[in-house]
Amino acid sequence: MFPSTMMDKDLNLWDFLERAAELFPRKEVVSRLPTGEIHRTDYAEVYRRARRLMGGLKALGVGVGDRVATLGFNHFRHLEAYFAVPGMGAVLHTANPRLSPKEIAYILNHAEDKVLLFDPQLLPLVETLRPELKTVRHLVVMDEKAPEGYLAYEEVLGEEVDPVRVPERAACGMAYTTGTTGLPKGVVYSHRALVLHTLAAGLPDGSGLSEKDAVLPVVPMFHVNAWCLPYAATLVGAKQVLPGPRLDPASLVELFDGEGVTFTAGVPTVWLALADYLEGTGHRLKTLKRLVVGGSGAPRSLVERFERMGIEVRQGYGLTETSPVVVQNFVKSHLEDLPWEEKIGLKAKTGLPIPLVRLRVADDAGRPVPRDGKAMGEVQLKGSWITGGYYRNEEASQSALTPDGWFRTGDIATWDEEGYLEIKDRLKDLIKSGGEWISSVDLENALMGHPKVKEAAVVAIPHPKWQERPLAVVVPRGEKPTEEELREHLLRAGFAKWQLPDAFVFVEEIPRTSAGKFLKRALREQYKDLFQGGG
Repeated sequence: MFPSTMMDKDLNLWDFLERAAELFPRKEVVSRLPTGEIHRTDYAEVYRRARRLMGGLKALGVGVGDRVATLGFNHFRHLEAYFAVPGMGAVLHTANPRLSPKEIAYILNHAEDKVLLFDPQLLPLVETLRPELKTVRHLVVMDEKAPEGYLAYEEVLGEEVDPVRVPERAACGMAYTTGTTGLPKGVVYSHRALVLHTLAAGLPDGSGLSEKDAVLPVVPMFHVNAWCLPYAATLVGAKQVLPGPRLDPASLVELFDGEGVTFTAGVPTVWLALADYLEGTGHRLKTLKRLVVGGSGAPRSLVERFERMGIEVRQGYGLTETSPVVVQNFVKSHLEDLPWEEKIGLKAKTGLPIPLVRLRVADDAGRPVPRDGKAMGEVQLKGSWITGGYYRNEEASQSALTPDGWFRTGDIATWDEEGYLEIKDRLKDLIKSGGEWISSVDLENALMGHPKVKEAAVVAIPHPKWQERPLAVVVPRGEKPTEEELREHLLRAGFAKWQLPDAFVFVEEIPRTSAGKFLKRALREQYKDLFQGGG
């Protein structure tokens, strides 16, 4: 090997905060607390307090490689932990408070967390968990004071200490999969993975963040590193606006306009509610320029609604196992002059793999399917921020990879000649009717384009003749549509008669996973006997 003359310096997340404190010390970090109070700080203070948190955790016995868990929403103290825990060589385990207490206790024990930092409003949950926790030694309320038997975050803060420079391939974070069958599975991130991921996902054709932006991540900080937005915003020195647990449209609009937010990101359910609010009130956001949709695909109608308001919509795609972002949507320069309808259709696709991610859409034998926008296959990945297995779960690790080393996402997609990916379904959610595949996602997105439909989930229900048939579960928008109206709408959208749902069920709300996705498993179980009479 011919050696280079380059310095050998390990990549480390702490460098992001150090840069922000040095170059943008007065740039604001704004948090809305659960009380509704607005708290203001800046990168200089976040840096000092993160160093104090490292000192305090060290005094509690946390060392290199120890796991520190959080149960919290988006606010300045959580941001401090995002940097302090990896900065001292420990591992930040962001646990999801929306999981069941049984699941949370399992993942905290499985990760062998030593300290748990949690929001004060989650005290009843932690009191339920406490008897089940086997390794947690200290329970810290992220507040100024704490009840007896708990530690207060502000009292834990100690003397400022210097960061511990661990090797770049050392662990810095953990997260567990949700919404799956069986027990949650752990993914362990390295400094190298998250630094490279943040750089690649933040390029202009991705989130495109800069120092001039004001960033409001609606995606929670307990969900897959908040898509690395807290790291990316800190890296470039952007203003951060952290909304806490109140994510209703009126509360978000107040922050968007009041704090001059230019960039936001979250799941489709949040944006559907926001679009309804803006259209219902006639309000137009003053500064918001870009909106990223992730977690599940955005209906074409949602993309069109925001684009007509002058807000650019970009889709993103990823998983807990992929840190998470691996695909982002932007319109290639030679496609900019497409007619409006075609351009919206392009923006409604999932997008293109981001730099340094290798992606293939493959059949069962691992052969790439044709790039014709029609042939379906599984999305499979390789890259520096793609997991090669699961934490202490050998069986799941072996089944996660193909024989030639590609990570299997379980997502079914097509891709076209331009390389645009379009997720069609989860493998487990595809509907196989009479030997032919039907995409539940395509049906859902089309139904949500009907003016009388607020939300729609489509699931496969066992059928004695056709193996499976689609059932549509619909939340009406005001006046309830008739089944015939919806069938005619789907036919006009290009579906064949045999692809249409056999039945429509109208409900007030659709059950969701902790990540805000439709809980299709519950719907399949609830309606599993619907078609057993034949037909």
